[in-house]
Amino acid sequence: MARTTPVKKAWRSLAWLAVIIAALVGVNGAGVAWADWTWTPKLALDLEGGTQIILEAQVEGDQEVTGEQLDQAVSIIRQRIDASGVSEAEITTQGSRNVVVSIPGTPDDETLARIQSSAKLEFRPVLRTEAAAVSSVGEDGTATPAPVDPALEATPSTSPTDASDEAWVTPALDAKYTNFDCAALDAEGTNVAPADEPLVTCDAAGTSKFILGPTEVAGATISDATAGLVLNQQGASTGQWGVNIEFNSEGTKQFSDVTTRLYGYGVGVVRNQFAIVLDGSVISAPSTNAAITDGKPQISGSFDQDSAKVLADQLKFGALPIGFETQSNEVISATLGSSQLQSGLIAGLIGLLLVFVYSFFQYRMLGMVTVASLIVAGVITYFVLVILSWREGFRLSLAGVAGVIVAIGFTADSFIVYFERIRDELRDGRMLTSAVEAGWKRALRTIYAAKGVNLLSAVVLFVLAVGNVRGFALTLGITTVIDVIIVVLFTHPVLQLLATTKFFSSGHPASGLDPNALGAVYRGRAQFRTPDLTVTKSGASKEAARRQTIAERKAAELAASSTSAKKAGSTSVDGKDS
Repeated sequence: MARTTPVKKAWRSLAWLAVIIAALVGVNGAGVAWADWTWTPKLALDLEGGTQIILEAQVEGDQEVTGEQLDQAVSIIRQRIDASGVSEAEITTQGSRNVVVSIPGTPDDETLARIQSSAKLEFRPVLRTEAAAVSSVGEDGTATPAPVDPALEATPSTSPTDASDEAWVTPALDAKYTNFDCAALDAEGTNVAPADEPLVTCDAAGTSKFILGPTEVAGATISDATAGLVLNQQGASTGQWGVNIEFNSEGTKQFSDVTTRLYGYGVGVVRNQFAIVLDGSVISAPSTNAAITDGKPQISGSFDQDSAKVLADQLKFGALPIGFETQSNEVISATLGSSQLQSGLIAGLIGLLLVFVYSFFQYRMLGMVTVASLIVAGVITYFVLVILSWREGFRLSLAGVAGVIVAIGFTADSFIVYFERIRDELRDGRMLTSAVEAGWKRALRTIYAAKGVNLLSAVVLFVLAVGNVRGFALTLGITTVIDVIIVVLFTHPVLQLLATTKFFSSGHPASGLDPNALGAVYRGRAQFRTPDLTVTKSGASKEAARRQTIAERKAAELAASSTSAKKAGSTSVDGKDS
């Protein structure tokens, strides 16, 4: 017998579902074979443990650290960690000077660099520069900067006209520059130097030292930063990595003014250079070959792809308001542990079992479709979470497990809506095959509306929340999308196929789709029967009458009154007294 169109569609949908599952398994298998993945998702801090880093605020002199500065630092560090693909991290303040960062697992060097670097970026004009002399190092491995005679003049003899003015170089500053030891750069506190004063510092490699003018463009004016390959004038790649910066309107004007002035000194002059200073050390000091008026400069230097990406993320999310020094870095144990995970999984299994029991009680053998649908949805959800874990840095927390458990009930709702729509069509007198199609059209709109609300809630929660709550929102959103996929590509096609089987199409009492038990009232074109309100062998009862719609009840009453009228008419024709 030739397959009907619904049957062909059903097999086509099931084939697409099989392709999706095979693709998910294949991607995970390839990761296991070539990318050090595993077949299980990574666990979050509350289930696996990880690394705790305590950062201590560093400020100049007797300055105090404000609560606002710490809160801003927490926000920026969280953005940097999220950008690196690490999820479920916990960032909190401790006391009045510390920030505690707890990360699942063992962080790599790039992640540590994102956390610990203050990323205080400044653009300062170069006043003097020369190769740094090799210094002697003490027995303890540290270098001590040479003292400067306090009797030397510490303030400019004349008022400087701009940041490139030589008047900034006082005898005291010149002496400090002469005796400056690049090996003692950290001890000098250049990362907390005032922005409105000149700075003596070195490059990151310690090979050159500089006298720099006051800051003219601050990193706070950067609106975006991306990592990319440096291109030459012909547009060809040089193979070197750099960081592309885009300033806001304020930064664009400031940078344009600075480069215009520096370009006027002429190429080859020291004061033609401007230094890009990151956390107190010079990462690049290029010459100004043209005035850059579009606010889109590029930082190039000894970058590789990872270091360029780290710096771009730091600049994109902003510099920390204060510098930090790592006070401790230690491994911490899981805060909840495997026992809580087992408890969560047991709770999920109990919930799943209750859904199965309800499905069989309410829908008889039709409940098998619910069971099969939930199993397929569970398989897809599991592999999606595994791939997100190893590819995007997602980690499964107890809150994420809760999101999956809650989704079981949401998923079952879709099946109930669809099954009840089919039953409504059977009560109207349709055959099962047509009832499946008509019920699907009615149910799909309701399912889409409900899942749209669920997905919107998950998205809003994910965007606004932080920490473990985001894990709950993510798993809830993922399972909502998978729910729709399962209903469209599995539940409906399976019912299309079951509708062609003798067991279901004949309305077997155990099928859950028995028209008599459901109280079907429609028989033939525009003809209704009065429902039998007594209990029958097929299971019809007063419950069937209660399930009738208002239209069905009125039609039944009209048919009954019409029958009574016909009987009364026939009696009067015979002329006999009834």
